[in-house]
Amino acid sequence: MGHFKQSLEMPKKSFPYQSGATVINEIIGWKIPKFHQASECYVSLSAFDPARGKFHIKKFMLGHIKGKRSQRIFGEALIKRLTEKLLQGWNPWVEIEQPLAYSSFDDVCRKYEEYLWKLLKEHNMREESVVSYMSRLRVLKEWKEKEKVNLFYSYQFDHRMVGQFLDYVFIDRNNTLRTRNNYLSWLKTFCKYLVERGYVPNDPTKSYSVVKRREQIKNRDVIPNEVLTIIHSWLWEHNRHYLLACYMLHYLFIRPREMSYIKVEDFSVKRKTLFLHGNITKNHHDAVLTVPDHVLRLMIDLKVFNNPGSYYLFGDDFMPGAERRNEKCFRDYWSRVLRKELNLSDRYKLYSLKDTGITNMLHANTDILTVRDQARHSSILITDIYTPKDIKEANKLLLSYKGVL
Repeated sequence: MGHFKQSLEMPKKSFPYQSGATVINEIIGWKIPKFHQASECYVSLSAFDPARGKFHIKKFMLGHIKGKRSQRIFGEALIKRLTEKLLQGWNPWVEIEQPLAYSSFDDVCRKYEEYLWKLLKEHNMREESVVSYMSRLRVLKEWKEKEKVNLFYSYQFDHRMVGQFLDYVFIDRNNTLRTRNNYLSWLKTFCKYLVERGYVPNDPTKSYSVVKRREQIKNRDVIPNEVLTIIHSWLWEHNRHYLLACYMLHYLFIRPREMSYIKVEDFSVKRKTLFLHGNITKNHHDAVLTVPDHVLRLMIDLKVFNNPGSYYLFGDDFMPGAERRNEKCFRDYWSRVLRKELNLSDRYKLYSLKDTGITNMLHANTDILTVRDQARHSSILITDIYTPKDIKEANKLLLSYKGVL
């Protein structure tokens, strides 16, 4: 029994300490509950009280139970339950000060999920952000189960545990540094939620920062003109509605997610423009884009404007429809159909159409400010990244310029 007591009396949580005696008490943490049946019947529990800096006894009175035998049976069962809670990190004195810190972590996760869905419903969060957050939360819960992590109460989700989870994501799951950083960014929002509601005493991600990556080359290439010609010819014959989607990405630089929200009524045939609403754009700003003549002609040939204005431009089979399709459909068709049919290189992604469009537009001597506005870049420095090295030459307008100096 003595050995059993020693093995159970283990530290489960660290508290602020000042003296050597406090350090010892803090390390011990708690002692096995005891049953008492003399003048009074109760179970006593001795645990470290951080407010006092020493052990303090809490009594659970059993005088209301009739009969000594019943008291003993109930007392032994209570000792078992209390011991299990102590092993999981419970502390009766901390619970009094911070009751929500002893909320079930699984229950807290469920409430967080409900909170995310409510934000989505109120249009305060984008659908893909909610899906991404839920996915990362699912990985966190899977890690907890798979690794048998001692995470029963919310307060146990501390600085050390955050580090272990990030290592699991980065090392054990063999993810990139970028993925690790994305998980940390999510964890910071998750922990902000926990702190604001009193589920954890402080932010466990505070000392963690995004690891800066060395500048990396994108894993996609600009598509050569001859390959663009092949893609155009095949789509012209087999799927002109998807060709229109490619046009939107290549000539108007519209992201797949934005494309999935475009409606027929967003176009002006007279002005040859497309209006993008800020609630669907990446930077949350409204934008008016120029629709090239050949893109508008294709839309007319496809009878796009014969549909109700409320229809999404790309519904089922990439044709106008009442129901919105997820942006994933654009990438799926590219990888599952187009790439296989034309034996395209893996380096040619759907998003390569945007890179290629910007690069080719600059190649055609379109001024960089026009390209910047069409691509909705925050500055010409971003646009300049796409400028091919072979056209970065001296400006002829400046060669003959001479001022008064």
